[in-house]
Amino acid sequence: MRGLPMRGLIAGLAVMLLVAPAVAQTRFVATVTGEGPDVVLIPGLASSDDVWDATVKQLSPTHRVHTLQVKGFAGEPAGPNAEGPFLAPLVEEVAAYAAKLGKPAIVGHSLGGLTAIEVAAKHPEAVGRVMIVDALPFYALIFMPTATAESVKPQAEMMRAQMAAQSQEQFVAGQDQVMGMLVKTEAARVGPKAWSAASDRKVVANAMYEDMIEDARPLLPQITAPTTVVYAYDAQMGRPPAFVDAMYATAYSGLKDVKLKRVDGGFHFIMLDQPAAFAAEVAEFLK
Repeated sequence: MRGLPMRGLIAGLAVMLLVAPAVAQTRFVATVTGEGPDVVLIPGLASSDDVWDATVKQLSPTHRVHTLQVKGFAGEPAGPNAEGPFLAPLVEEVAAYAAKLGKPAIVGHSLGGLTAIEVAAKHPEAVGRVMIVDALPFYALIFMPTATAESVKPQAEMMRAQMAAQSQEQFVAGQDQVMGMLVKTEAARVGPKAWSAASDRKVVANAMYEDMIEDARPLLPQITAPTTVVYAYDAQMGRPPAFVDAMYATAYSGLKDVKLKRVDGGFHFIMLDQPAAFAAEVAEFLK
């Protein structure tokens, strides 16, 4: 993992010592750490797999942890993610990877959460249980409860075009405002801002566009794995907690076996804003 030489050395040794799944990985790079039941961790839009560092440290003594670095994000070369559809081929490749592990637990944050939803829905035989971290099955619900994929498409196209047209300096400058809405404390924003700045902007723009227009709610009844949805709340969001609770309950109403867990005092990056509370939720999920 980038930026942590010792962790990188340990992870590299783990990969050599353990038998990793024989799956062609073109959309992401997997790092394997520890031994035991398998847990797959998927980061979000423009994020590094380093976002899971504390979770890897928590789980690797008792689990075999697979952190997936999506290509094109956080300095990882874009590879095939540079062109064409993004989400659908990523879902298929993650599902193929998971299928070789024997029903692993999958934890996904943000766009990684949407990926986990679609893997569990389209390939239920490949997944043991799912944890979705601060992600809705249809992202646009945050802005408009009555949104549809078609109604949000013009705005998504405009945002994609604007991002692609920015200079690198403009894009980096804008991340100060963006991360101020996603990470509560200034100190914790350093990593996500650096990951975003190092990402391939074309990949990020396309992935953001697909994330905005993808409505996975019709897929929810196909999920058979026990699912936990952990979501953030903070008074600075400007909405009462009951509003956020209702938004998530309504969005996931099509999913039968689901636990909704709210974590207070943090923004979108729950694992950075409330690490102890997030670690407790992960431990409960894996019991």
